[in-house]
Amino acid sequence: MFIRLLFLCPAILELASCSAIGPNSVHHDRFDYNQALSDSWKEQTLLNIVRLRYADMPIFLEVASIVSGYTLEGSVNLTGNVSSENTVQGDFLTLGTGGKFTDRPTITYAPVTGEQFHQSFMTPVPPKLLLFLMESGWPADIVLPLTLSAVNGLRGRQAGGKRAYGGNDDFYRAIRLLSEIQESGSMAMRIVRDENEKETIVIFFFKDDVPPEVQNSRNEIVELLELGDDLDQLRVTYGLLPQANDELVLMTRSMLQMMITLSFLIDVPQTHIDRGLTFPIANQPGSEEAKLDKLIEIKSGTEPPSDAFVSVRYLDHWYWVNEEDFASKRTFTFLMILFSMMETEESEGLPLVTIPAG
Repeated sequence: MFIRLLFLCPAILELASCSAIGPNSVHHDRFDYNQALSDSWKEQTLLNIVRLRYADMPIFLEVASIVSGYTLEGSVNLTGNVSSENTVQGDFLTLGTGGKFTDRPTITYAPVTGEQFHQSFMTPVPPKLLLFLMESGWPADIVLPLTLSAVNGLRGRQAGGKRAYGGNDDFYRAIRLLSEIQESGSMAMRIVRDENEKETIVIFFFKDDVPPEVQNSRNEIVELLELGDDLDQLRVTYGLLPQANDELVLMTRSMLQMMITLSFLIDVPQTHIDRGLTFPIANQPGSEEAKLDKLIEIKSGTEPPSDAFVSVRYLDHWYWVNEEDFASKRTFTFLMILFSMMETEESEGLPLVTIPAG
């Protein structure tokens, strides 16, 4: 019997050993938290857009940090007795095991308030940021209708309410023309600096090997925006009206204004309008605006959607963007990218935290 106990010892020691769980946790933790953060960020954004339609206060919470600590404990108890042949109690062996796994994630939330809220959500988006996005491949007919309220004095749609305005047809026509020129590859941008190191954003147009239809688009946009006929580049500035015929003056919206604009594209329940919970859409798109893709389509209903890109519940209804609505998903993603790019708070170096995971 004693010899059999000796053979059991290696197996018992193997059970009692604890392999490291730290490396194995990286794979599932990294992607699980990534997916959870992405879903919650989308839901928070949509919820705040819906809130604004109902004149409710938008609230933003940032996930400042995530620290996940693991503890895995195991134990094995072995007791036994080998007796002589003449003893009464005989031989006996007692084997016991135990274990405990603990996962204690610590997640820190930080509300966006005060100066950070003002800088991130109330400040107009810098024109150069929009041009960089267009230069990186985002289409002008997606970027500009959402982010611009005016270009060279031509005004776009003003969100619903008492000051609602449908927008000037020439504003949307100019955006379509810029989009056509962008798609042809006949337009680019660069940054120039004067002797005082002051930066100026410049859009320039290629003159050689330009297809006739692109040249026609350029001629028409020159007329719409009252630009100089023989110019091959334009200075981009912020404002409402140009001071010279070589200026492209952009009046950009803030992140909050963009969200309000999108909020008035929500298909809100008629019962909510009848009860005075929200305004109806005051005006329909003009002929030129209707030729552009609708920025976003946010549906509503009493039942949760079966296939949604993002969905939230507010009051007594569900609001969502369809998974198969690519145009709406693209606009929603673009808005979230702008959120990240407008984040102005300087991040200080965080302390290195070592968490036991084994």
